Amino acid sequence: MKKTALLVIDVQESFRHRPFWTEQDLPAYREAQQALIAGAQARGVPVINILHEAGADGPFSAASGLVRPLDWMAHQPAATFVKHVHNALTDSGLQSWLIKHGIQKLAISGIRTEQCCETTTRVASDLGYEVDFVTEATLTFPMTHAGSGVVYSAADIRARTELVLAGRFATIVTVEEALRRMAD
Repeated sequence: MKKTALLVIDVQESFRHRPFWTEQDLPAYREAQQALIAGAQARGVPVINILHEAGADGPFSAASGLVRPLDWMAHQPAATFVKHVHNALTDSGLQSWLIKHGIQKLAISGIRTEQCCETTTRVASDLGYEVDFVTEATLTFPMTHAGSGVVYSAADIRARTELVLAGRFATIVTVEEALRRMAD
């Protein structure tokens, strides 16, 4: 059995202050994220919070006071790391913590599906971790293609992320499957 950690990436107040923020998918995401955290903690799996900090001003700056978990995130993480790049492993101290604790497998969750969650998944895979990508416990927002003007829905983006990660960088799992695999 590989020792697992759950990463909760960028579930922070900063996003609520971005122009693309919408609460359309938030209730389903929040339910899935909380179930995943509670299930992991019940199994003794460490839950690691990752926060993103960037720039001298704006909602992701340290000075904003918004680089903190969303208000409904009530769990006590095993550790919290702050990153300044799109993946959670290369500049945050997380990689050293994982090695020190013998972690070989990661379950990925958080905000934004196609950005920091996907990027962390790719880097983790390249570093030799087994990765479960828990899509239903990730949140993203519609995006407009800069060249064509085509609007991609959050569902389109999640489907695309699953397509490019599955079988290459991660196993795509539901919350229920992720929790079952944590016990394997």
